[in-house]
Amino acid sequence: MNLVAGLGNPGSKYINTRHNIGFRVVERLAEQCNASIRKRFFANAKECRLTAFGRKILLIQPLTFMNISGVAVSAYLKRLKLARSDMLVICDDVNLSLGKIRIRPNGSAGGHNGLLSIIERLSTTDFPRLRVGIGSEIRITDLSEYVLSDFEPNELTDVEESIVQAAAACECWLKNGIDAAMNRYNK
Repeated sequence: MNLVAGLGNPGSKYINTRHNIGFRVVERLAEQCNASIRKRFFANAKECRLTAFGRKILLIQPLTFMNISGVAVSAYLKRLKLARSDMLVICDDVNLSLGKIRIRPNGSAGGHNGLLSIIERLSTTDFPRLRVGIGSEIRITDLSEYVLSDFEPNELTDVEESIVQAAAACECWLKNGIDAAMNRYNK
């Protein structure tokens, strides 16, 4: 089984924010498989269990808020007895330009509190992650305000394209592994 965790914040006021792009990628994956994500009470997350791309997959959206995403993610890994390499975490990245994606087998939190929470709970940086760019050409003065803001209308085409690309990179990871996904999608 593979676990795909899309990070974001729960609640209607966060639905279209930059910080919730991880949620949106997981939703796209579910839609592509004619499935839907539903509320579960285990580990305070929404989830979708499905079989696709030749394997069993569990898609989750932690409902613990971004800064404590590690609580839900680590609980799922432990309960399902999965290796960290069987998990892919999808999150926003303010240091990547809007529309860019990066998939890596490991790495630092890079200033991302959701990744930091997972790193702290797992006591390692050794797990795959897919970062989706939300960066701007405009100088960001208040990072918190920026990541919790909605995308501008002129950004929506790039946002949708990055969600499509991130879902495709996730599918590639599921089918062919991290190296193949990096070779194809890290440009």
